[in-house]
Amino acid sequence: MKPIISATVLLASLSFNVIADDAADNGVWDRIKSNVQKTWDSPTRDLYVPLNTWHARFMYDKEKTDQYNERPWGIGYGVSRFDEDGDWHSIYAMEFQDSHNEIEPIVGYGYQKNWYFGESNDWRLGLGFTAAVTARHDYGYIPIPLPLPLFSVEYKKFALQNTYIPGTYNNGNVLFTWARWQF
Repeated sequence: MKPIISATVLLASLSFNVIADDAADNGVWDRIKSNVQKTWDSPTRDLYVPLNTWHARFMYDKEKTDQYNERPWGIGYGVSRFDEDGDWHSIYAMEFQDSHNEIEPIVGYGYQKNWYFGESNDWRLGLGFTAAVTARHDYGYIPIPLPLPLFSVEYKKFALQNTYIPGTYNNGNVLFTWARWQF
């Protein structure tokens, strides 16, 4: 459990120590720091509820998938914002039951480019990434970096978000879906 706490403290301390310079964009690193700081300071809060972990059947033996948990009970919390272009940024932490019914935490930063639909712009599709750290029981809870894709369908303050965890045969290849509610 100590590696999980260490990873969480590291991410939190990086977030707290980021100094954003809004006056000038001196490169990618300054832009990253500015986005993290603006997101951290956002008043918008998010509730995350894991819904499903679908193991791609074409990449697994049936015996394996019959044993796996695909209902990842858990909960998460985050801060988020929409930037001037309507794109979404988030700093979040979530905990859920993994495929083996063991607790899996994840903390990270998410970004999605959004496309808005309808006259009121209430509907949107998002495509982006998350840069996160997780820890799993089967790896002794050693922090594992996770750069993963994000995609979503959203309506006003509600979103169904997804990521795909790539892998090899009988490992990985999981579509993870959760609900996000902004308040």
